[in-house]
Amino acid sequence: MRDLDTFYGPNAGYVLEQYERYLKNPASIDTTTRAIFDAWAQEGEISPSEVDERVNGDTPFQVSHVVAASALAHAIRALGHLGAHLDPLGTEPLGDPALLPEAHGITDEELALLPPIVVGGHAAEGARNALEAIATLRAMYSGTISYEFDQVKSPIERSWLRDAVGLRLFQETQGPAASRRLLQRLTQVEVFERYLHQTFPGQKRFSLEGTDALVPMLDEITLGAIESGSREVIIGMAHRGRLNVLAHVFGKSYTEILSEFGHAKHEEGVPLTDTFGFGWTGDVKYHLGAEHVLSEEASMSLKVILAPNPSHLEFVNPVIEGMVRASQMISDVAGAPLQEVDCALPVLIHGDAAFPGEGVVAETLNLWQLHGYWVGGTIHIIVNNQLGFTTEPEDSRSTQFASDLAKGFEIPIIHVNADDPDACLTAVRLGQAYRDHFHKDVLIDLVGYRRWGHNEGDEPAFTQPHMYDSIRSHPTVRELYARHLVEIGTVSQEEVDSMVKDAFTHLEQAKQEASNGLVLADEESNGLNGNGYHDELEQVPQISAEQLTTFNDELLTWPDGFIPNAKLVRLLQRRASTLGSDGGIDWGQAEALAFASILADGTPIRITGQDVERGTFSHRHAVLHDQHNETYIPLQHLSSARASFSIYNSPLSEAAALGFEYGYSVHAPRTLVLWEAQFGDFANAAQVIIDQFIASARAKWKQKSSLVLLLPHGYEGQGPEHSSARLERYLQLSAQHNWRIANCSTASQYFHLMRQQAFYLERDPLPLVIMTPKSLLRHTLAAATLTELAEGTFQKVINDTMALARTGDIRKVLLCTGKVSIDLLSHKKRSEAEDVAIVRVEQLYPFPGDALQEALSSYPHLREVVWVQEEPLNMGAWNYLSPQLLALVGHQVPVRVIARPERASPASGFMDLFLAEQEQILTQALGSFSKERGGNYAH
Repeated sequence: MRDLDTFYGPNAGYVLEQYERYLKNPASIDTTTRAIFDAWAQEGEISPSEVDERVNGDTPFQVSHVVAASALAHAIRALGHLGAHLDPLGTEPLGDPALLPEAHGITDEELALLPPIVVGGHAAEGARNALEAIATLRAMYSGTISYEFDQVKSPIERSWLRDAVGLRLFQETQGPAASRRLLQRLTQVEVFERYLHQTFPGQKRFSLEGTDALVPMLDEITLGAIESGSREVIIGMAHRGRLNVLAHVFGKSYTEILSEFGHAKHEEGVPLTDTFGFGWTGDVKYHLGAEHVLSEEASMSLKVILAPNPSHLEFVNPVIEGMVRASQMISDVAGAPLQEVDCALPVLIHGDAAFPGEGVVAETLNLWQLHGYWVGGTIHIIVNNQLGFTTEPEDSRSTQFASDLAKGFEIPIIHVNADDPDACLTAVRLGQAYRDHFHKDVLIDLVGYRRWGHNEGDEPAFTQPHMYDSIRSHPTVRELYARHLVEIGTVSQEEVDSMVKDAFTHLEQAKQEASNGLVLADEESNGLNGNGYHDELEQVPQISAEQLTTFNDELLTWPDGFIPNAKLVRLLQRRASTLGSDGGIDWGQAEALAFASILADGTPIRITGQDVERGTFSHRHAVLHDQHNETYIPLQHLSSARASFSIYNSPLSEAAALGFEYGYSVHAPRTLVLWEAQFGDFANAAQVIIDQFIASARAKWKQKSSLVLLLPHGYEGQGPEHSSARLERYLQLSAQHNWRIANCSTASQYFHLMRQQAFYLERDPLPLVIMTPKSLLRHTLAAATLTELAEGTFQKVINDTMALARTGDIRKVLLCTGKVSIDLLSHKKRSEAEDVAIVRVEQLYPFPGDALQEALSSYPHLREVVWVQEEPLNMGAWNYLSPQLLALVGHQVPVRVIARPERASPASGFMDLFLAEQEQILTQALGSFSKERGGNYAH
């Protein structure tokens, strides 16, 4: 075919023969002909019969023109977004030479001579020639809405998306009534912003103006969710436009919002920003969340949730995903939980600078197809102001579009001009339909502008004078849409003016109500005591030795034919012998028994983290693997379990992985949710989640979580990144009963702490931070007996049983926590320290003052209290504990500390230095009171 300049109807047989050969084996025909057929086949719209129909026409045409037309059509489908009119401010599109006919060696006149079939796809339908088909294709892909689908690897999904665009499946024609409703909504959105701007000049509100269409887009999403049978839509967004969304999507009254601007007071006349001593300090108005129930006639109700979030942009993303996953899970069944993905829909609203700029975005996108994190697809919307505070796009990202990051995750992208509200609704309908059909993520790039500065007190013309000259003279979204509707006769100008007047009147009435009324104090706050929590908690019920034995037997049983690694079998079989009087229950076995008992009590468990299925230190083995790559999870096969157990290895992520579990714990308050760091040292890669959510969300937003953080911690000479979970940071964040912090020294303590946390889920929900061990996982002094598990309870402070036999001899008490406690108890000089008692502080926060006072009072001749830690002096628990200890006993005896010297790095990288320092700490601590003392005294 390379030598043929033209082909006519009589050559149809040859063309069909070549095409059929192409369908069977593309490599069997020459490259020029294959290029023609490749272009047609990509769209899936050409068949041999269609070829026959077109080439049997009377008009001759050159094969080179066919190839050119086909290539042009392909370029428009792939690159049409580069020629789309997406900027409301009128910036010319970037364009691409491939979008022009001449780049392919063809003219409009020559296109007009070609049949539309050479363009392929739905654009050819109804067209008289290729020129008309190309014009239709440009309208589809280079108007005020455009698409990027080529990154989607699945041909089925690409075909579905192309069909949706080509058939205009979601480009519904707005009837007069729908157009009026849309104009009404845009009027409410705009007047709300204008009213706040005029009434509270200079106050921050982070206006939505310029991307007003976001509110009707969210309206459309909620309606679509109702139609698809969802029960919840959970939204995460930053501060831009948040007040508008709260008012118009979540039904927060204008009166309440205006009260916040006016600093309303509660019934006692105290400003709401005061704490009242209830552990409730509040947050700025554009960080607050909301819940609202939408009801439709003859349909189920839909709850829409806006999660509260900090100003740390995008970090709410994994939190939302975790909340949605929790909503989708059916956990009140034994075994693995079940998932119903259509019952909850996540929507994430991003900023154009933050989406490519914040690493947590990529971390969260990476979760979307992982087994332990999949939520059936997320609708992403970038509210694209084309500006980040004062930073231009070329200075804030290395890609052309803010959305380009999503391409690496095969997410289809829809770009839309925010000044075209109808196109914005088309984008949402298409995106939501794709998510519902394929249960995958989709992204909408809402390209608009920001009418004011980053906040309303900022002057944007300082840094973007040209842009803001254009914005000042640019009509608002409402004005443009109203003008359009007036021109086509859908509404009159009088109706438009009336809508504006009514919206202002509504706000004026709300302002009057806000100025007359007082906002009542929160009921939850009034129901708490002065410390912000309930003082008296019920005791955790004990579990019998018989039940624990049954659990142990079932945990060591696997199906016939399932053959785990022989070495692992020997390790696990050892657990069968540890329930006798000699004990020896190690950390991993104690945890498994605790989990089994919690499942039998009816509490679901979810645990994730890097390598948690086996355990970083090969201590857990919750998921068994046989020699045929089959897996078996004993905790999912307990005869007495009344709730589900799930365990997942996480990706190599801290921020997104921890944020996900936090969100899950918030939305599944009856589930014991645990996240384990590979080493506690790495948890600080998620510091924003720890600081802004776990530690403070209850105080800021009254958001409750019972998330458990397992942070391996302890000095064993492994260097500065494998020694310290930074205990001092968690203690520094401790206040207002915001969480519990423990550093257990034995497996039995860990067992009881797990059961206590599960028991407290509904009674006193608080996060739990545990410094977990490494070297103690199999240490004999840390092992437990069956009796300790069955009859014991969690002890906040453990007294020295040996010293209690000679209390009159004790002159010095060593206070310590965690792994160093066992180091002291097992040290060779322990037996020589006859006047020394070792008291272990197992719970660090809330400070166990009463329990510690009781332990110290055991020693009537006490002369000194020494805090011993292996961390440097400026780290560990000392700086937190020293004022507590001084207040407790400082008026009676001196209090001092033995620790490593202050350091910038938490641990040495040299084993010999580590060993020398560790020995010095232990030897000095165990020295007799009568000998010369070292260390630092507290003042």
